[in-house]
Amino acid sequence: MMERTIRREETIAAIATPPGEGGIGIVRVSGRDAVAILKSIFRPRSEGVDLDRVTHRLVYGHVYDGAGSPVDEVLVGIMRAPHSYTREDVVEINCHGGFWALRLTLEAVLAGGARLAEPGEFTERAFLNGRLDLAQAEAVADIIRARSAQAHRLAVSQLGGRLSARVGHLADRVLSLLAAVEAELDFPMEDVGETGGETLVREVRQILAALEELLRGFAAGRVYREGVSTVLAGKPNVGKSSLLNALTGRDRAIVTGVPGTTRDVIEESVVVGGVQLRLADTAGLHAGGDALEVLGMEKTRRALVDAGLVVLVGDAAAGVTAEDRQLAQDLAGRPVILAVNKTDLRPAGREFRELAASLPGCRMMEVSALTGAGLPELEQAMVDTVLGNSRGETPLVAAARHGLALERARDALREVLDRAGAGWPLDILASDLRQAWEALGEITGSAAGSEVIDRIFRDFCLGK
Repeated sequence: MMERTIRREETIAAIATPPGEGGIGIVRVSGRDAVAILKSIFRPRSEGVDLDRVTHRLVYGHVYDGAGSPVDEVLVGIMRAPHSYTREDVVEINCHGGFWALRLTLEAVLAGGARLAEPGEFTERAFLNGRLDLAQAEAVADIIRARSAQAHRLAVSQLGGRLSARVGHLADRVLSLLAAVEAELDFPMEDVGETGGETLVREVRQILAALEELLRGFAAGRVYREGVSTVLAGKPNVGKSSLLNALTGRDRAIVTGVPGTTRDVIEESVVVGGVQLRLADTAGLHAGGDALEVLGMEKTRRALVDAGLVVLVGDAAAGVTAEDRQLAQDLAGRPVILAVNKTDLRPAGREFRELAASLPGCRMMEVSALTGAGLPELEQAMVDTVLGNSRGETPLVAAARHGLALERARDALREVLDRAGAGWPLDILASDLRQAWEALGEITGSAAGSEVIDRIFRDFCLGK
């Protein structure tokens, strides 16, 4: 993997707003020459405005290109270091939101001495200059990408430092234990406490309990952040496409009375209870079929492998068939909800309850895609199933990287308990404590390597 080269002494610039037409577009500039570059291309409308003395206010004027031709009428914001997003001098040029106004303004800035910023470089400078830690920097991207109100609230909480404060406190406690153990190793004849005995075990158990609490909320946090792939499966003509349309509130899938209409995986998203459910209507599973149906069923089976939730759709009017039982058997051990459709024609029979009972943890819901009956209850069951036992926890952790780091810290501390109880030497305990401390430090960035940092910021958008 090629490592990014961040040249912090250079002034950087990029368009900070999405492409396309809009009322306002912003060109962002950061670095020690930001104001000097601005002075070379911008003329304030009011005489006597000293751009060298302006900070945290807007100045009205025009941007000009290198030939002296006007580019756009703008409002310029100047924010002096260290009171800016990057803790460097920052200039934000508010242009009209058209393609050419932004492009020509950016070209004027680059011609004035800035270079084009790499993706995420503004936020990376904020991290390198100490304004944000790594978890807070990642939250910036999560706020931009949030697909539900709950995902947004979780990202805002992380940006505010709640996760960093909790993890930092635990890391400090681990570091204190490590320092005490290493002190006993360096000065074995000195009275430095009971670190190798009950005190160590008690403190490690307390830290482990706090880590377990964070990890319990991680499952819910990840669901809120990433959403859940949800597959509607069943035999042909049970109403999977009708159910997709009813859940999304739009005619996304073609609905006919002809079995096997759906030949491909049709995807649509819906947000329920703060959770983004990525619904996939799939080809009906059955024996036989023409070549197109066989290809569709292969895609269905692939979608089922990756699904975080399967909604097994049954037909109340037709009853349970051998195909229903076979599919239920294939789904054993997966998170499954049995949605018995067409209950406007006939109530679900006892055989459906028996089918649901054959799948541990499976809930049966009676619905009608035609009338809408039972759909709110089905949506609630879907959210309850994907959140599971973690629903009552307050999630602070949502990113997979953070969850894996917490798990490594937890596993290392469990080793400390096991080895301390078995009388292992202190240098081994010190090694385990150091692993736990480094794992926690990867979350905030205090112990993250350059490859981790590069990978995180490479995924940011330009201008952020």
